[in-house]
Amino acid sequence: MSAPLDDRTDADLVALHRSGGQAAFAALMRRHKQPLYRLIVAQTGDAEDAFDLLQETFVAAHAALARFDVDRSLRAWLARIAINKCRDWHRRRRVRRALAWVLPIETRDQIADPAATVETQAVDRDALTHTLAAIARLPAALREPLLLCTIDALSQAEAAEALGVSVKTIETRVRRARRALSAMLENND
Repeated sequence: MSAPLDDRTDADLVALHRSGGQAAFAALMRRHKQPLYRLIVAQTGDAEDAFDLLQETFVAAHAALARFDVDRSLRAWLARIAINKCRDWHRRRRVRRALAWVLPIETRDQIADPAATVETQAVDRDALTHTLAAIARLPAALREPLLLCTIDALSQAEAAEALGVSVKTIETRVRRARRALSAMLENND
């Protein structure tokens, strides 16, 4: 008689799943859901959204499990997926907040963060205004890589390709842009 699935290693469970054993993936989920949930809550600070992000993490992992290298740590691989889902979540929230103040008032309730208070929204709007003004004052050589890498979420390699410069140049310019922005925003306070 074979050992229960929960007693098997992650690599064994991955192999079983690849051979058609759906119960093996359920065992992986049971094993890793608590640490991943704690990681996601720590990243987002939102217990309710953490459940959704945990589910998205497992859906993405299920879709990519055929490509997983069993010689590597499954927990680290799942954590990377979870962190990327959290980054996407943060990006969507920033975009919703920014769009809430740019779009016509009748569309704001469709995209605004319902958890944000009026005071939080006012502070966010003020911070966004100062940040956008500071970004606009940056020279184009610093502003463009910063926007490509942060707002458009391009990798440094993609930004380098878009601007026709090296990846190292992008890295340097983004670092300089962030330093310049920090200085400008500190001087505004």
